[in-house]
Amino acid sequence: MTNPRLALLHPYPFERWRELTSDIRPPAHLSPISLGIGEPRHKTPALIEEALMKALPALSGYPATAGEPALREAVAAWVHRRYGVSLDPGTQVLPVNGSREALFAFAQVVIDDTKPGATVVCPNPFYQIYEGAALLAGAQPHYVASDPARNFAARPVHGWDSVPAEVWARTQLLYVCSPGNPTGAVMPLAEWKHLFELSDRHGFVIASDECYSEIYFREEPPLGSLQAAQALGRANFRNLIAFTSLSKRSNVPGLRSGFVAGDARWIKPYLLYRTYHGSAMSGMVQRASIAAWGDEAHVVANRELYRAKFAEVTPMLAQVMDVKLPDAAFYLWAGVPPSKDGTGVGDEIEYARGLLAQYNVAVLPGRLLAREVGGRPNPGAGRIRMALVATPAECREAAQRIVAYTQEFTRSRHP
Repeated sequence: MTNPRLALLHPYPFERWRELTSDIRPPAHLSPISLGIGEPRHKTPALIEEALMKALPALSGYPATAGEPALREAVAAWVHRRYGVSLDPGTQVLPVNGSREALFAFAQVVIDDTKPGATVVCPNPFYQIYEGAALLAGAQPHYVASDPARNFAARPVHGWDSVPAEVWARTQLLYVCSPGNPTGAVMPLAEWKHLFELSDRHGFVIASDECYSEIYFREEPPLGSLQAAQALGRANFRNLIAFTSLSKRSNVPGLRSGFVAGDARWIKPYLLYRTYHGSAMSGMVQRASIAAWGDEAHVVANRELYRAKFAEVTPMLAQVMDVKLPDAAFYLWAGVPPSKDGTGVGDEIEYARGLLAQYNVAVLPGRLLAREVGGRPNPGAGRIRMALVATPAECREAAQRIVAYTQEFTRSRHP
């Protein structure tokens, strides 16, 4: 016997993609280039590696789930520098083992599955952890489609406002992601205001996934949820928890380090859950995290490297695809050539399979990151996600192959 809720889970996107490409043998004369997985591959800063090594003696003791005071203080100091927001390190900050684990665990704290119709609202496309967390907590997901006209932010009328009042009334948790995955869209203050008003009216908690906040392409950094709350006079961050990670910011995906911050009324039960869950962060990782949160030079250098890659690759791809520079994050959310008759969206799975088979470049089909709901088309259909995490040379080479393949793909359908 197993937990019957496990049967509700969809295959993870990368698992599904491996199944869909298991019969493909890419050309051996072309080196493989993966743009499919959003795994940072820039070099880890030396200061973090050094801090980790110096902290080896910390292995001799059990770490506290609440984390060392020095780490919580380092996080609070970074939040104040980055957003101008003051936090109480003792009650409004909690270290976590990366945002993925934290986002999943948080739903288990918030959801009361004894209430009929317990609901979790999330964007569509979305990070699949939101859906899985909802299902395993005993809630039902409700999906809100993104809008191509708004650079794939949620639609103000056909998105958040399309959620029926009776669904909001059952909603216990709302996941948002800003900057978004896979679209890179950033939520403006007006959208936060709208969501806070809905939260006040219906009582649900907002979990704000902000792991891409430090990779952006314009001078002004993305607005954070805590920053938005403070600007709107919500200094106690009522029913709001922000999730942030070092993985993308500092190129340490293997460190598994991040933090949650916000409403102290939710930090307290979350700490209780994590104490029983066994989620204490290693003392070594805590010391390395303190070093990372205290330094911005490596973050600036990392951001400039992404900016240079996007500045070179995006115009190349825009010659043959529907793609433009996102607000932030390290993804391009590109439209593939339309169907043979030119009247509908293209088949991005067919396109991505051909790209892998002919040019040995891996991308992720958009429909694997979204759901078809209520008879409406899957909002990821016709699009692919490309993660520009590889070296500049590899990203350039991948773009050249994609351009060549797309031209061939288009000619084969529109001779």
